[in-house]
Amino acid sequence: MTGKASGRTAHAQRGLAQFLNSKNVVPYIFAAPFIVFFLIFFLYPILYTGQMSLFSQRGFAPPQFSGFFNYQQLNNDYFLTACKISAQYTLLTCLILIPVPLVLANMLNSGSVKQAGVMKSALFIPALTSVVMAGLFFRYAFSANQDAIFNAVMRFLGLPPQDWLAQQGTTMFVLVVFCCWKWMGVNVVYYYSALQSIPADLFESARIDGANAFKQFIHITIPSVRQTIIYVLTISIYGGFSMFAESFTLFNSARTPGDIGATVVSYIYSQGFNRNNFGLASAAGIVLLLIVLIINIIQLYFTKSFSKEV
Repeated sequence: MTGKASGRTAHAQRGLAQFLNSKNVVPYIFAAPFIVFFLIFFLYPILYTGQMSLFSQRGFAPPQFSGFFNYQQLNNDYFLTACKISAQYTLLTCLILIPVPLVLANMLNSGSVKQAGVMKSALFIPALTSVVMAGLFFRYAFSANQDAIFNAVMRFLGLPPQDWLAQQGTTMFVLVVFCCWKWMGVNVVYYYSALQSIPADLFESARIDGANAFKQFIHITIPSVRQTIIYVLTISIYGGFSMFAESFTLFNSARTPGDIGATVVSYIYSQGFNRNNFGLASAAGIVLLLIVLIINIIQLYFTKSFSKEV
């Protein structure tokens, strides 16, 4: 028996050595860093957060198992308002940050814009600006002071000044403007890179066949950058629902008067760090994960991203 066991061990060792010395191991070596990174920084935090959501824990007190009690506690006005505002914010930003950067990138790629380099820099510089610094600027620009930038514009146009950050509608307007100003250039870069890979012969053939610029954009540009559009839509949905820093810097707080600037992430921050209710914060985090996951799966399904031929 001992001889057979040692023989099997030696055979296994030889098989392992042959595998390690073969070309078959190369894909696993290249994939290993990603797998380790994914397990440590994505899968483990998700599983641990899911475990925490099933326990009631405040501060450093010992956690007590509470089942789905924390999820039941999410049925409150603050969380539901945060979900509503996050959904509205995501929808409005996607309606702007998906098509507008594509049009701008197409203009830059076609060479119809003079001083294209200056325009590229002007579009991308906001993305390099700190969210905190940009938030402070927008807080001042949209303050209730009559001498603030946008109230000065309102007075110049003969309109009454507004308390921009104290009303639901104007607050959403400021948040959307802030987001579009900051991330417009990033999406332009994504689209511009995709447009650079389209063969110029396609546009030349279309021009010979009598297609104008609009028809070329509809029938050549959009189908050619379809995968990039889906990618930008996916990250925009994630970015919309995970928005926190913009709202926090504008209001200098996670909890705003009347919850007009509440987001799901600000709710998580408020429960976890202000109230030390880690169980409820974890439950809200899991719900946010499921919301974003379901929405992205639906949009990937309708854009036929799961099919082999796209």
